[in-house]
Amino acid sequence: MSKKAYIKKQMHELLYQALETERGGLKIYKTALSCAQNKDLKNEWEEYLEQTRTHEQVLLKLFKELGLDPDTVTPGREVVAHIGDSLVAAMKMAKSKGSAAAAQLVAGECVVLAETKDHQNWELIGHLAEHGQGEETGALKRAFEEVGEEEDHHLYHTMGFTRELWIDSLGLPAVLPPPEEKKTVETAIGAARAQSKRDEMLKSN
Repeated sequence: MSKKAYIKKQMHELLYQALETERGGLKIYKTALSCAQNKDLKNEWEEYLEQTRTHEQVLLKLFKELGLDPDTVTPGREVVAHIGDSLVAAMKMAKSKGSAAAAQLVAGECVVLAETKDHQNWELIGHLAEHGQGEETGALKRAFEEVGEEEDHHLYHTMGFTRELWIDSLGLPAVLPPPEEKKTVETAIGAARAQSKRDEMLKSN
């Protein structure tokens, strides 16, 4: 296989995994919502569930533009599906065996794990759109521009909620909704800055 053919194959693999991640995300958010106790977190996840449905449709449109079969199965895609199913199973286990508060924490951690993969998928799609040389870059860029910012929000805001809910469960003062929510964080730098302000927010509450 030539280098050019291998690179194209890897691009397709990334897209197959991205689609599987979004489809797994739908299951993960539905299960996470059944574990959510905090009203603000529940509202946030309901919004993310709807956005994930949209992200799936954006990818299906991209697949059509690129002539890819969305039902193609690859070993990497099977792994992504397995991980998604495992996260759903973990939340169900926590819900059946632990307290409601404990299940909520597990759900938060599972969403963070899923969104870390999802965020990386779109980060790579954006990078490929900007730096790639193929004819597909225009379609990739359009897809990334529709989704990228929302993926940042999903990851960093759920990380903030999960951190603060853990802190609260440890009997320590927590900022809920988290600083990431109050500062409308959309980047890793923004998340770090918001977290650094949490002590000030606690004093002002």
